[in-house]
Amino acid sequence: MLLLLAGSGAAALIYEIVWLQLLQLVIGSSAVSLGLLLAAYMGGLCLGSWALPRYVSSKHHPLRVYGYLEAGIAVLGIAALFGVPIVGKLYLAGATQGTAGLLLRGLIAAICLLPPTLLMGGSLPAISRWVGGSPRGVSWLGYLYSANIAGAVFGCLFAGFYLLRLYDMGTATYAAAAINIAVALASLALAGRIPHSATEDAATSAERRPLPQGATLVYIAIGLSGLCALGAEVVWTRLLSLLLGGTVYTFSIILAVFLFGLWAGSSLGSALARRLASPRIGLAAFQIGLALSIGWTAYTLANSLPFWPVDPWLSRDPWFNFELDLARCVWAIFPATVLWGASFPLALASVATPDSDPARVSGEVYAANTLGSIIGSLAFSLFLIPGIGTRESQKLLIGLSLLTAAVAAFSAKDLIAQRAPRFAIAAIASLALGAILISSVIDVPWQVIAYGRRIAPIVRAFDLFDQAHPTNVLFRGEGINSSVLIAERAGQRHFYVSGKAEASTAILDMRLERMMGHVPALLHPDPHSVLIVGFGAGVTAGSFVPYKGVQNITICELEPFIPPASTEYFGPQNNHVKNDPRTRIIYDDARHYIFTTKDTYDVITTDPIHPWVKGTSTLYSKQYYELVKAHLKPGGVVAQWLPIYDSDPETIKIELATFFDVFPQGTIWSNNYKGDGYDLVLIGQASPGPINVDQLQERLDRPDYSAVSASLKDVGFLSAVDFLATYAGRATDLKPLTTGAQINEDMNQRLQYIAGLGLNSMAYKDIYQEILRHRQFPPDLLTGSGGRIDALRAMLPPTK
Repeated sequence: MLLLLAGSGAAALIYEIVWLQLLQLVIGSSAVSLGLLLAAYMGGLCLGSWALPRYVSSKHHPLRVYGYLEAGIAVLGIAALFGVPIVGKLYLAGATQGTAGLLLRGLIAAICLLPPTLLMGGSLPAISRWVGGSPRGVSWLGYLYSANIAGAVFGCLFAGFYLLRLYDMGTATYAAAAINIAVALASLALAGRIPHSATEDAATSAERRPLPQGATLVYIAIGLSGLCALGAEVVWTRLLSLLLGGTVYTFSIILAVFLFGLWAGSSLGSALARRLASPRIGLAAFQIGLALSIGWTAYTLANSLPFWPVDPWLSRDPWFNFELDLARCVWAIFPATVLWGASFPLALASVATPDSDPARVSGEVYAANTLGSIIGSLAFSLFLIPGIGTRESQKLLIGLSLLTAAVAAFSAKDLIAQRAPRFAIAAIASLALGAILISSVIDVPWQVIAYGRRIAPIVRAFDLFDQAHPTNVLFRGEGINSSVLIAERAGQRHFYVSGKAEASTAILDMRLERMMGHVPALLHPDPHSVLIVGFGAGVTAGSFVPYKGVQNITICELEPFIPPASTEYFGPQNNHVKNDPRTRIIYDDARHYIFTTKDTYDVITTDPIHPWVKGTSTLYSKQYYELVKAHLKPGGVVAQWLPIYDSDPETIKIELATFFDVFPQGTIWSNNYKGDGYDLVLIGQASPGPINVDQLQERLDRPDYSAVSASLKDVGFLSAVDFLATYAGRATDLKPLTTGAQINEDMNQRLQYIAGLGLNSMAYKDIYQEILRHRQFPPDLLTGSGGRIDALRAMLPPTK
């Protein structure tokens, strides 16, 4: 039974990871969409655990019921793999904005996830009828729950570090289905060999027997415990991902440590369940311990981990850094997860009686815990973190844990009445403890939001510099999707998102940000409509403001507070684009917007965050580029930002090969300030034509282009020749480099896994020189006459 439950847990986590990635392609990856997906997934588990004891009689052999459930999960899991694209077409036909759009997203999530998760939720209640409702049986039920979580730990790591890194979502789905089938066959085989003796009358009597006194309070307590557990997971994942880097591996490590703690705790709680005189008082005591543990984690995240001398550049081996990340996660969150894990078997023991239906007991406890988890995850991710911040959220978690302790203790009111003085002292001490813990919680240092995983070496490097040029934090915000910091140092302003520098007023950054707008705008003969993916500091979007012919500027942005903050602190640099009457801001992820809109554009610029960040792989995929291409007007131009720092050669080859697969005549333009190229701009056109340097200069010399020329001159482009000298090659030149490279597709999204392994690479100079070695001057692309074309040839010499 332990092995079977472990297999079931492993398959469930593989499915969860795959389904969430798969459905994000349809309904988007915004925080609201992710919340709806998680609610649908966990809601199915909740309903399944509640429904099975009511609709499946205990006269049926528990192992046979369990086997049928596992087989059904395998069938529905494979069906989801092929069905989601079909559902996506139906969604596209009725997609809309506003409340109706959100309801449709929720409906799609429910259609895809409820059927298999209903069966998953019923698996624990089904098997609980085999162990029975005696104290020993309840203890074993806790061990089975523990085994299920142990399998989930394996499934999380197996999917995150192996299946999806080396294969694709189809292979991962088949692996999970194979585990389900193996578990189903083993269960059915055991059911044929081991008799089940429950009579129909006894079964019906147990299923209808009323719950013991105080059971409702236990359900409330375990629901609050689940709320705190998932709320804390949301808060701590946000903060730990800043420190460790937001890669897919970081999220896998955090989830694995969280689940591992639940496994250890549920094993402990199962051992205690039949030894404690009052499991309800034990449950209450563990919640008081959780208040202490949450305080410990809050202290660790703000006062300890940011100051560990961890330099990720000490080793280029990602696996070594993963070991450090694992150690830091265990140090910070493991104690609390152990106590949450122990709470579940103690809750089972608190409501179970020898003559009760174990399926009903386990199903209702599991349903209450899962319902609380749904509320916690949605409340903290969508409302509390953006509303009151992570610091106040952690304070709230401490208070809720003490409230949970009070509810659990009050469920044993007869025992409290017998020992009133002792419990009164314990209550006063708990309140005092809570007040101390809550007052001790502080914000993580601003450097965590700014520098993230490289906080130790960067802070060390800036120590002397900061003494002469102290950093002034201008803005700090925590939103639904990310944490943002705007700071000023030595006369330069910097824009940081979740531990990464995304923009600044430094000349190197300003060149890139304006190139992302000006390169496609000047390669297009007369742009009227533009779409910008990502607001950031607003400089790229603001680059289109000086173009008199541009009639509408559409910007997709996930985080609502970013445009106002960037306008306040980067207004002169971004031409106050937010306030321009031509500007329309869509607060949704860009892929979902492009997938559902019927609008077409002359220029589309994609300036996403780095490809190693979890979830961004879909903005570097072949299917995304095909969507973009389909939304270009005749003669339209698409620009894609491509950072070559923090990347290894394999990552860059995949990115180039994928883009050029959709735009076979694509070109590369380099932010080659002072001879170095840290960033590239990829340009794709449905029907590319020649670029005449003389005509471009004439265009820049026109009175209506005076503001455009001034914007270019601000970042060192004094003429059309200077501007076109950023040409770094084209797809046909780079075929020797990209031949054989993988194509990043929606169904594998391997780029984020490969990019995450190459995060510590320092090969950007070699990568840039390798690209230039393939560059040849293109007389059919760059045309002109006289001195300008000769000067351009001289500035683009062959590289040996």
